[in-house]
Parts: sequence; structure tokens; C-alpha cells
Amino acid sequence: MISALFCGCSHMNTSSTAWQQVGTASWYGKDFHGRPTASGEIYDMHGLSAAHKTLPLGTLVRVTNLDNGRRVDVPINDRGPFVGRRIIDMSYGAAKQLDMVQEGLAKVHVQVIQTPRTYTYNYILQFGAFTERRNAVTMADKLTSIGYSPSIEETTIQGRQFYRVRLGAFQSLKKAQSLAGAFRTKGLVCVIVGQKQQQES
Repeated sequence: MISALFCGCSHMNTSSTAWQQVGTASWYGKDFHGRPTASGEIYDMHGLSAAHKTLPLGTLVRVTNLDNGRRVDVPINDRGPFVGRRIIDMSYGAAKQLDMVQEGLAKVHVQVIQTPRTYTYNYILQFGAFTERRNAVTMADKLTSIGYSPSIEETTIQGRQFYRVRLGAFQSLKKAQSLAGAFRTKGLVCVIVGQKQQQES
């Protein structure tokens, strides 16, 4: 059982098109086919889509298989992956495009090529998504002890219940990144989550 989930190493730039990440990709298929994704869309394993822990839903990314050079453009419509330090979970259809179905895993380069333009986003610091509430409470208590007021949010993702420890929201990505860096110096690992705020007129 996974007790805490953190993202792998990445580089994030305030320019959305410059955001990129290198790490391990996996894929998911029939166990989730026909079920709702985090965006509310129904998962189609044969379609082209992907799950990511932190990118705003609706972000379009270009994923390149670094082992064979094959690439595919996919929208982020779900959350995950929640195993080890994998950075992105491809639909079965997208995994076929990358020629990674048989291997199951591949080293990939992920680059944002388009962000959702009809919404503004707040940025939240997330200090883990725990399967057991007591572990979330322990993390929240650490933050409270140094003067912050985190929240614990219950959510169900891909049929599993998680307790997310979060702080914020911040309108500025740069401010969120700065605070995340300050927490890392204290030994507290967090990821930045983009959250849809409101539709622009």
C-alpha cells in the first residue's frame, strides 16, 4: 500500500510552453476503461489522453519516448500515476503510439505545448496524498507546528480514497514556487498543483 505520493524531479518555468519534465511513464488500460476521469470525462483506453499529478486538467502535452524517439500529443484529463516515482500515466492508445505497451514503462520527455485558456488557476502546495488519514494528520501537524494552517481534503481517484494535505491557494506561480523551495530547505517535500479558479469572460 502506498502511504504517500510525491512527484519526480521536474523543471517548471513561469512560461507554460517552457515547462518540461523527464522521467518514467507507465500506461493504464481496461481496469479503468469506461470509468470517469478526474476531469469528469469517461476514460477511453483506446483514445489519446494521459494522467499527471500536478498539471492543470486540460493541459496539452507532447510526450516523447526517449528510447525510440516516438512521440504523441495528449491532453491531461486524469490524476496519477500513483506508483513509485513515475511522472505520467498514458492511455493504452497513447502508449501504443509511443511503442511502450509491451515494456510497460518508458523513459520519456514531457513538454507542455498548450495550457487551458478559458480558465484562470490558483496554485496550491500539496504535501502528499495519503491512503491513511492518520498519516495525513501527522503531516498536517508538522506544518501547523511551524506556523502554517494546512487543510486535509478527502478525494477518490481511480476508485481509491486519498487524504491530501494542502496549503494555499496562491494566484502567482512564482510565489508558490518560492514557498515550495523554502519548505524543501526545512525537509518538507511538496508539489505545486494548479487548480481551476473561474472562467474568464
